[in-house]
Amino acid sequence: MTMSKTKILVSAVGVAGVIVGSVAAYMYFKGGPAGDISGAAGSAKVVPDEAFMATYISTDPKVWAKLEQFGTPEAQKIVAKGLEEFNQDVLTDSNISYEKDLKPWVGGVMIAMLPPTSTRPAQLKLPSANPNLPPVTTQEPNVLMVVGIKDKINALNFANKLKGQKGVTTKEIDYKGLKITETSGKGQPTYTAVLNNHLVFAPAKQTVEQAIDTFKGQPSFASKEGANSILSKGVVENTVAQIYVPDYAGMVQQLINLNPQVQQLPPQTLAQLKQLKSMVMGVGIDDAGVRMKAIANLDPELVKFQYQNSAGKVVSQLPADTIAMVSGQGISSWWSAFVEQSNDYPEFKQVLEQARSQVKLANLDLDKEIFGWMDGEFSAAAIPSNQGILAQVGFGGAFIFHTSDRKTAETTFTKLDNLAKTQQVNIVQRNIGGKNITEWQIPGQGSLITHGWLDQDTVFVTLGGPIADAIANSNGKSLKDSENFKTVTGSLQKPNGGYFYLDMDKTASLINRFATQNQSLPPEASAIINSIHGVGLTTTSPDKSTTHMEMLLALKKTSK
Repeated sequence: MTMSKTKILVSAVGVAGVIVGSVAAYMYFKGGPAGDISGAAGSAKVVPDEAFMATYISTDPKVWAKLEQFGTPEAQKIVAKGLEEFNQDVLTDSNISYEKDLKPWVGGVMIAMLPPTSTRPAQLKLPSANPNLPPVTTQEPNVLMVVGIKDKINALNFANKLKGQKGVTTKEIDYKGLKITETSGKGQPTYTAVLNNHLVFAPAKQTVEQAIDTFKGQPSFASKEGANSILSKGVVENTVAQIYVPDYAGMVQQLINLNPQVQQLPPQTLAQLKQLKSMVMGVGIDDAGVRMKAIANLDPELVKFQYQNSAGKVVSQLPADTIAMVSGQGISSWWSAFVEQSNDYPEFKQVLEQARSQVKLANLDLDKEIFGWMDGEFSAAAIPSNQGILAQVGFGGAFIFHTSDRKTAETTFTKLDNLAKTQQVNIVQRNIGGKNITEWQIPGQGSLITHGWLDQDTVFVTLGGPIADAIANSNGKSLKDSENFKTVTGSLQKPNGGYFYLDMDKTASLINRFATQNQSLPPEASAIINSIHGVGLTTTSPDKSTTHMEMLLALKKTSK
């Protein structure tokens, strides 16, 4: 991460740290103030329309209380200790109590990113790539924080307490009939103003002035094209935070413009970015764990790839003890879209032609014989095994492809087998569960790669011979029947385009397997990992102009 990006994050997090960090700690232990996600629209009305991104953090106690049902006792102690130490570090020096000073008046918190002001942009000097040239000056976005006020009297009491802090000086500045308070302490001054039921806060005075102009009628983030619709969307239940990007391509362009060291986007790339018009992403806590959803609004005229739902049959063709898996539909369609778009990018076109030439040396057609027949479902999975060549690593890989063109697929594997023979690889046939399997055996090491057909339309490839037995012998339970898979993916949206799935218990076993005594996981990390069932992710596309992405961090319930 560059110094510029780091400083931006420090600004945003530092500004919100006292309030948001304290909220998290108090919610975890005792519950806290109202300030649910419905307050986002009101906060956005005082954010200038120049803002290219905004995040709203809820302080609704009912939402945060959901966390109490999760985690092992060890993990809960670690989280509680961390939050407590954070608040002690942040609040003790200033003699501020969250329960007494912040809880009575704080509602939700919105943090917005605005372009640098022209009169006094925030700047950072970075070393030039050329040592003979002077440092490069980069600009930073302005940060505006909007805090909901549910009790003005208590908010005023808090402000007066801050004024009385040792080493803190304040000065009031009149701007269009409203008061801006400049607060100076150990660091740079900060600026605040009360706008009806909101407190606005920024490191730059002009940012607060812009918020006042917006409050008095100038265009706001809420009225910005693309923002109004996404502000009104409740993406997840029990939302703790939502991120709003009303103009995705514009945001990327803004961030690039801030740093002259970053190469400007070519027109083709900018056109590609315009496929994604706007996006809203929410994070919530429900009975399954921590859930994240994103809704992307697309330009159907620019989208090349045609989304396809996946039937999910490949999940039932993997063993129940699968560690991790990615599944989907229509690799050939993805490839066709990539080939079409490469015509607009000379560098991609060059790489594509080089790949075609290399594959052609093996007497294979990259488009037809590698990707062309992969037109059905597919999956790639990691499966545990301690046998043969996999004994040292503890797992192997498996790929499953459904195809409507078995003839071409068989031709491809025959050519690959013949190529392997020229590399001193032994090609051996064996039968597993009534299925004819081809093995690539390395002399002195055993089976390296296997491939075969599970049925008329399904071919599989494995890395490691023992994995072939797990795939071809479907006597035991499949991944689809696994309780952990059901727990992690059962609540994800359906139908969908496929899954990403990670079993955290099995992953932790692998991590511990490779950890040495000096490099073992810290107890804190182990406790957190042991509180997680796994991670599930999927995407859907109800129409050509909308894509949904959903991810669940499935957490284990607290044992009573």
